[in-house]
Amino acid sequence: MQLTHFTDLGLRVLMYLSHKDRQEPVTISEIATKFAISRNHLVKVVHFLAQKNWITTTRGKGGGMALAQDVKAYRLGSIIRELEGGDALINCAIPPCVLRGNCQLKSVLDQALSVFYTALDQYTLHDAVGGNTQEAIIMLHRSGFVDHAKLKHLL
Repeated sequence: MQLTHFTDLGLRVLMYLSHKDRQEPVTISEIATKFAISRNHLVKVVHFLAQKNWITTTRGKGGGMALAQDVKAYRLGSIIRELEGGDALINCAIPPCVLRGNCQLKSVLDQALSVFYTALDQYTLHDAVGGNTQEAIIMLHRSGFVDHAKLKHLL
């Protein structure tokens, strides 16, 4: 299984916003630049995150975005499930499978996906941004790049 690019970007935005020690608001352009990703894709992701009330956004000069809740309130399984759209791993109806109704594969994959999300629900955004990840996010906020050599010394 591979997460979609949309989910990847959504998680990066949430992780980047987890850093609270800054004066100026975080903008879409800033995140696009720091992660070297498409601003157009990021706009769609940020809009989705705001619709889910995971982030707050303010338009105009001095505007930006922030997490809507404490980092411990975000369950990774729930976030990824929503970002991925909650779809099954396979769809036996499109295109129609001749084995449909006589095959256990979909059931097995659905069960495995459920276990995957249940395992992820044990972790929060706080867990994901702890330790070296937090140091990398701080460096990204301060300098615009992650000093991988410095991070190696933290390991």
